[in-house]
Parts: sequence; structure tokens; C-alpha cells
Amino acid sequence: MDQIRLSRITLNTVIGVNPRERKTPQPVNVDLTLHLDLRAAGRRDRLRDTIDYAALVQRVRKVASKSHFRLLESLAEALAGLCLREKRVAAVDVTVEKPQALPGIGVAVTISRSR
Repeated sequence: MDQIRLSRITLNTVIGVNPRERKTPQPVNVDLTLHLDLRAAGRRDRLRDTIDYAALVQRVRKVASKSHFRLLESLAEALAGLCLREKRVAAVDVTVEKPQALPGIGVAVTISRSR
């Protein structure tokens, strides 16, 4: 299976369980690995044979800006579902990192989902 990787997508979102985290958006970093067949795109050189990743990132940003998840796992699950709505995507790996979760320590969650 071929892959498209989107790395270091920085989002600002309300996420966390502590009261101070529930008030102010904070940065999270997202990495997406989309698993799909890219043969047609490689042969035909047409955008419609692949994923418009600029449009996908725009939808990811929209989900994050409107979300108020408590857990990184919940945000990762929502983003995986968004990616799997793309008919060409057979599977997706989503990593959500919260660099300010603990002083001096980045915390990340990675999930893998498929159809």
C-alpha cells in the first residue's frame, strides 16, 4: 500500500482535562499517514486520482478549531474518521502530540484505523 504523509500540522485547540486547559486553545502537532493506492495518480498525473492534501489539512484544522476534546485519543479518533471519509483512503495512522502536556515533556498518541 502506498502512503501520503502529512507531518507537523500545528493546530490550536481546546484539549485537556484540567480546568486551565479547558479555557484556552493550545498547540497540538498532528502527523497523518494515509494508506492508499497511488498507481493511477502516478500514471495519469491528475489530482483527482489522489488526495487533495491541502483541502484535507483545511478540514483537519476546522475540526480542531471547533473541538473541545478532553483526550488526545478522542481528537485522534475524530481525525482518523475524517481521513477515512476520503474514498481512496484504505487506512490511516494519526499521531497527535501535545508539546505542553507536561513541563519539558511532549506527550503523543498514535492510532491506526482502517475501513
